[in-house]
Amino acid sequence: MLKRLLIIIPCYNEQASLPALLAELIEVKIPGYVIIPVVVNDCSTDDTSAIARQQQIKVIDLPINLGIGGAVQSGLLYAAQYNFDLAVQMDGDGQHPPKELVKLLSCYENSNANLVIGSRFIEKEGFQSSFTRRLGIGYFYWLNKAFTGLNIYDSTSGFRLFDRKAIELASVDYPDEYPEPESLVYFAKAGFRIKETPVIMASRVGGQSSIRNFASLYYCIKVSLAMLFSAIRKIQ
Repeated sequence: MLKRLLIIIPCYNEQASLPALLAELIEVKIPGYVIIPVVVNDCSTDDTSAIARQQQIKVIDLPINLGIGGAVQSGLLYAAQYNFDLAVQMDGDGQHPPKELVKLLSCYENSNANLVIGSRFIEKEGFQSSFTRRLGIGYFYWLNKAFTGLNIYDSTSGFRLFDRKAIELASVDYPDEYPEPESLVYFAKAGFRIKETPVIMASRVGGQSSIRNFASLYYCIKVSLAMLFSAIRKIQ
């Protein structure tokens, strides 16, 4: 029986990168899966929504800007409501090539993980991000290891696969701001199996990163505190 896979594409002003991304995604065929993309338009001020609709892609237009965490959770709520077997977050800026999707699915099939993270840093191929951002990612590697005991080398990666259990949990409660490092603590505390697999990412095609202040002390402190609170609070 075919598994239904929802591709969640959170977008804020991604009109420059979205046409090529959607065109490539539509061409991806993976045996055993029905792939259905949904664009979560996070109150963009450009033609993001119109471009997606022109390519006959389902669009969720958010009435206010929720940020990356809220946009992803909106997609996960959609996945839960319509009983998808799996969901994959794939950013709308072109950094996550659709052809790499098969690697996440292969890891999921071989490990039966609840969450699979696409990592730039295991085989160190493709776009590796800036030096300052890599320093921050290295910091969150050690912080995540302290809180979870896991070796996750690309804890800020937004290229990730959720199984049905992860969809259900995240649709109820998911970090709203800079969610990737914090959510790993949340999923690990829930007893979920988390795996990381090497992927090749590309540089951003257009638009602006949602974490432009990534290397700032403020960002590191804020996310560190959020991870700490996730580690000590009770899972509902």
